[in-house]
Amino acid sequence: MTFSELLAFAERNPYLSLALVGLTIAILYTEVMRLFRGYKALRPAGLTSLINRENALVVDLSASNDFEKGHIAGSKSVQPSQFDPENKLLANAKALPVVVVCRNGQASADAAKRLKKAGFEHVYWLDGGVQAWQQADLPLVKGRA
Repeated sequence: MTFSELLAFAERNPYLSLALVGLTIAILYTEVMRLFRGYKALRPAGLTSLINRENALVVDLSASNDFEKGHIAGSKSVQPSQFDPENKLLANAKALPVVVVCRNGQASADAAKRLKKAGFEHVYWLDGGVQAWQQADLPLVKGRA
């Protein structure tokens, strides 16, 4: 496809062209913001490595009954309504890697943002949450931690 053909298509289909430009800008904006947000997404394999090599603190924001049904070994349960970066469990871990997890990865991303704003140095969230952990065939521990 030549540039003149592309230009002719854009002239014949102004709405499609505008939609393409809008989507391209949205994708670029999202990716640039991801680079500068200060906390990082982890996949299950990355979390395993971080736990084993750097003794990361894993904070699980799942509801109590979901946490008891299955959680990542060594994770600490904190209810989303009680999540506070100044909590004594978290306050002592400002220099440690802190990983926030939840069932699907939505609430943990917001919590990671709060931790970074509160001055935590190494903040991560599990992309896809405990569901991604299970899909990677990694074990969960049942009961209370």
